[in-house]
Amino acid sequence: MWPRRLPKEVTSLPNRTEIRKKPIPGPGNSRHRDLEKMAAARPSLGRVLPGSSILFLCDMQEKFRHNVAYFPQIISVAARMLKVARLLEVPVMLTEQYPQGLGPTVPELGTEGLRPLAKTCFSMVPALQQELDSRPQLRSVLLCGIEAQACILNTTLDLLDRGLQVHVVVDACSSRSQVDRLVALARMRQSGAFLSTSEGLILQLVGDAAHPQFKEIQKLIKEPAPDSGLLGLFQGQNSLLH
Repeated sequence: MWPRRLPKEVTSLPNRTEIRKKPIPGPGNSRHRDLEKMAAARPSLGRVLPGSSILFLCDMQEKFRHNVAYFPQIISVAARMLKVARLLEVPVMLTEQYPQGLGPTVPELGTEGLRPLAKTCFSMVPALQQELDSRPQLRSVLLCGIEAQACILNTTLDLLDRGLQVHVVVDACSSRSQVDRLVALARMRQSGAFLSTSEGLILQLVGDAAHPQFKEIQKLIKEPAPDSGLLGLFQGQNSLLH
């Protein structure tokens, strides 16, 4: 119930019509700032926002083309993530594992304009140390690539050690062995990483159908991501991801 008397400093109370007429915040304004604050206050929720995220593309190279399960599908989804990152101005980092032996990044990933960083370590973090140190606002890393049980797993652990949230894009990560892929995903989840699909992360990043880039992003996700064998990994009573 309303109080019978208003305090002297309050001359009137807003009626319900006035409250309803208040504009709904759009992208890039106070709602976005509020979400940033909430993401910082409750990191366990795993909110993903463009201003505090980075996309890692790990070792999607020619020599893996015929050995890694669902390689074309993994590359297709990672390419979709890269297009969205560019539209939303999310920074992107690209690595190559021993390119002298394993070849360059495959062209269909669409990484023109990105300078790949060569590495031999089974983690992206040592090669990207300087980049990570230069981004104090960074909270979330979106991780795509191969192989799940090697560089993806070790990159995840290194990033978690730094206090960063890791979002493994499960339909953009694979291995030569599906067993290795499944166990690696379970291991990363046990360690505190978030397992997400590409479309789930894309919609978190854009946040609002009123976003100025939503129409372009909608074109990218109009067709579902290609099947990369995940359904079989998640099904069954013995799934390690239960």
